[in-house]
Order: sequence, then C-alpha cells, then structure tokens
Amino acid sequence: MEMNSANVEEIVKQVLESMTKTPVEVPAAKAAATESQAIPKTAHVAMLTALEHYDIKEFPIPEVGDGDILVKVEGCGVCGTDAHEFKRDPFGLIPVALGHEGTGEIVKMGKNVKADSAGKPLKVGDKVVTCMIFKDDPDIEMFDLNKKNIGGADVYGLLPDDDIHLNGWFSDYILVREGSSIFNVSDLDLKSRILIEPCAVLVHAVERAKTTGILRFNSRVVVQGCGPIGLICIAVLRTMGIENIVAVDGNQKRLDFAKEMGAEKSVNFMEHKGIDALTEAVKDAFGGYAADFTFQCTGSPVAHSNIYKFIRNGGGLCELGFFINGGDATINPHFDLCSKEITLVGSWVYTLRDYATTFDFLKRAKAIGLPMDKLITHEFPLEQINEAHVTNLEQKGLKIAIVNK
Repeated sequence: MEMNSANVEEIVKQVLESMTKTPVEVPAAKAAATESQAIPKTAHVAMLTALEHYDIKEFPIPEVGDGDILVKVEGCGVCGTDAHEFKRDPFGLIPVALGHEGTGEIVKMGKNVKADSAGKPLKVGDKVVTCMIFKDDPDIEMFDLNKKNIGGADVYGLLPDDDIHLNGWFSDYILVREGSSIFNVSDLDLKSRILIEPCAVLVHAVERAKTTGILRFNSRVVVQGCGPIGLICIAVLRTMGIENIVAVDGNQKRLDFAKEMGAEKSVNFMEHKGIDALTEAVKDAFGGYAADFTFQCTGSPVAHSNIYKFIRNGGGLCELGFFINGGDATINPHFDLCSKEITLVGSWVYTLRDYATTFDFLKRAKAIGLPMDKLITHEFPLEQINEAHVTNLEQKGLKIAIVNK
C-alpha cells in the first residue's frame, strides 16, 4: 500500500483511540479485584478446646505482613503427637490449633517474600510446606546436618494460641509468619506433600544410623514396629538399596504391607511365645544370623528391651520410637550392650536439611514403585476432625489425613 499523509494520520488516530480505551491500570485493578474475591474475610480453624474434643472456630483472616504468607490449606496428616494432645494434652497447650503435617497453596504474600528456605523462588499459586519457626538460635541453619534438630524451634500446629489463631494446619487457611522456614514443593502431588513431615523423621533417623558406620548396602536390618513410622523407615532403607530387611510387628495386615514397602520378610511376634522364641524367629528370617542393624519404631519400652536380642555382636541400633516420655525400659547393660559392643544412636524429629532431602526421597520412592500414597488410608473433611482422631486412636488405618475439598 502506498503510504501518504492520510494513511499516517489514520494510523495515528487508531493507536491513540486504542490507548484511550485500554488504560494500563485496568489489568492490575482487575487482578486485585480477583484476589480480594478469592480470599474470604474469615477462616475456619479446628481448635482443640478440651480433651478428645475439637470445635470448629471462625476467626478473621489477619493482614498479611511484608514478610508473611497466607496459605490456603489443602490437607494435613494426623500425627501421633496430635493423638497424644487429643488424649492427654502432655504439652499443656489447650486451647490449641493443631496440625503440623500440612500443605497448601499460597494465596497472598508480603512484598518482602521472594524465595523459600532453600532459595527457590516463591509466587502466589505455589504449593508449600512449613518446617519450623526460627527463634534466636543461630545454630539452626540449612546445612547444619545432625548438629541441631527441630527441638530448638517452634512448629506450626504446636503453638500456644494467640490473637492470630491461624497457627495450625487443621484449618482452611494458615498464616505463615516472617522468619518461618517454608519450602516450594509444587512438583509433588498432594499425598506426597502430606507425607513430607513424617518422612523427614525417617530420613533423619537413617542419617543418624549411617553415622555408626555399620549400616551398609548388604546389611541385615530389622525394623520393629510397622505403623506409619516403621513402614516409612522400610521405604527409606529400600530407596538406599538395602534389601535384606525383616519387619517385626503383631499386626499381620501391617506386616503384609511392609513387604509392599520393601521388606523382604516379616515376623509376627504374636506367633511366638517369649523373647527367646521371637529372637530365633528373627534369626531364621535372616538364614540363621542376627541383625547387623535395627530400628526401633514402636514407642514401647518392652519392645526396646527386646530388640537388643536381635542384634549381632558389633551391631547397631537406632531408637526413634519415643517422641515423648513413654516410660522406662529395662536392659542388662552387660549382656545387651557392653559385651556385644552395640553402637546405639537416638533420633528425634529432624533438621532443616533432612526436611529438604525428604523431597528427593519421595521422588525416588515413587520412581522405584513403592506405594507411598497407600499409607494414607483415610481422608476426612475438616468438620469431621473428631471422628478422624478417633479412627487414628483405634488404629483402623495407617495414616489418617484431613483433606479440604
């Protein structure tokens, strides 16, 4: 087309009209309106108000500070710690918003929030989990390894109630405060994200076990206790290439599932009378040999006393079953520990680095075909949280979860 002054004048006129009709401010204004419509004014929180009783409370959603993150909760697992609080309130927290195995989607974040605790960028819409809330403790660092576990920090779901109230993952929104650890886990599905916290406990335990120098690819390993913790322990060992694993429990269904998770053989202690008979059954499962290494995952003092009998001279033990005081165990220091030169390590929750390592464990477990998602046997909506906890206490399933549809 031949360009002349009339053509130029017409083009300029059209450009000016289009700029007038579509001001730059409109898209931003539209986005802000959408955000305000998506976030309600109040949140529902399952508040433990008495022993064995939750009430669903409604609280205003507070302002999101420059370093804060508002997360819409998608799901949260019910932990043994929640069961202890539900039954006995050993930490004296009632009234309290529980739930620390949670995950959800960022719906609003302060202007100062740019990246997660591992340096991965964060934005609205990302799926996240929390780990701990930093206090004035410079020893808790990303690569602190086993020097400091989570005992030096606070955890969402185990916080005293305050004027914010959105402190636990048993809710539909949670406010993640500035100074908290948070991780972008958008590359994991919902069930994997719900399992991150308990899996971190076992990643840490296996790292503690490795410090003994006894746990190797060809080790004969006993895992005693096949609840969620013991089953995940088996899965972590299996992803490391350890195959010679014997599961010990009194529930045959759990023992059967232990084999799906990677145990080669199982021993049901209900079928053997006395520790001597049980010890022989464990040895028979290893072809007549005692275990090189054992993991005690039950929280039973009797189980702790018994497990030394399964271990060979010079073997090792990782005790991780006692998150709280479960009572005293009786051993014979000479026969059980000294004369056998057993190397014993304790493990309690995890460090920040173990938490980050857990994401890769879950991907590896899925890659080799371990049925991690089958650990979550029951899902309840938030309004049925009392029923969920009763189901957990009655051991009708493995991992119970609260899931917001």
